[in-house]
Amino acid sequence: MAKTDLQRKREQRERDRLEEEQRLARLLSRSIKLDLFKGTDAKLIRSMERLGINEPQDLISRLIHGADRLDDESLREITAV
Repeated sequence: MAKTDLQRKREQRERDRLEEEQRLARLLSRSIKLDLFKGTDAKLIRSMERLGINEPQDLISRLIHGADRLDDESLREITAV
């Protein structure tokens, strides 16, 4: 029995989903759950708006990479409480 267009499309979506899961599994090192207080969330949103970034994960990744480029003294300075 020949497959319908709907069956073929459904199978294609399933293959695409599996390929995406496999791609992410190869790329991801780990996931981090992050709870934010209102003030911190507001600062995150404001920073995203200022930079034109739509995804919090994108901004956080960029900040991590930027912090890694700092020398030890500068890093201590911006993280001092």
